Amino acid sequence: MFKKILVAEDFDAYNVAVRDALSTLDISESAHVSYCDDALIKIKKSLQDEEPFDLLITDLSFKPDHREIVLTSGQELIAAAMEIQPSLKVIVYSIEDRPSLVQYLFDELEIDGYVLKGRENIPEIRKAVAKIYNGSRYISPELSHVLNNKSLDEIDETDRKLLGLLSKGLTQMQISDIFKTDGTKGASTSSIEKRIARLKTILRAESKNIGPLVAIAKELGLA
Repeated sequence: MFKKILVAEDFDAYNVAVRDALSTLDISESAHVSYCDDALIKIKKSLQDEEPFDLLITDLSFKPDHREIVLTSGQELIAAAMEIQPSLKVIVYSIEDRPSLVQYLFDELEIDGYVLKGRENIPEIRKAVAKIYNGSRYISPELSHVLNNKSLDEIDETDRKLLGLLSKGLTQMQISDIFKTDGTKGASTSSIEKRIARLKTILRAESKNIGPLVAIAKELGLA
């Protein structure tokens, strides 16, 4: 079993649930923090001390308060932690159930497990930790279809370029002019409109406005 686990969770009730889940496992040490910055500091120090953490369990959302912080989300924490300790195992423990985000976390950040917050948290966390320790990945049953969903694979470089330009506030006509200038295929405004509609479907940003699509794209690192 893992010997050293770090938990990043700022909501007391869920923190208690994780503590209870880990208490029955043969774990020598578990540390709990409420800020992503503190989690990264602990990970760095553990590496310096040559006693690294084996597993990180983190939420995705952290409520801002009076404290000035650098890392504002679990997603940022995971990326920063994996950069300095690629071997670190990661379980996301979150209420977020958007398939595109969950898929991104597995495919791009290469997390090992995803536990959806709910009523059966304690036994499910134990199950996730055990499966990951034994070399498997884990995902809550409600999201099991996500690992077979390759929708993000459909997003190509032109899509990313389009999302990036949309995030800067450019209009479809302005984007069309840029595409025509640099020779990007599908440069007409009608083609761009169709591409945006397709991206809304892939990322589940069904709205007449561009805002939700841009927000999701930024969250996924696509813009």
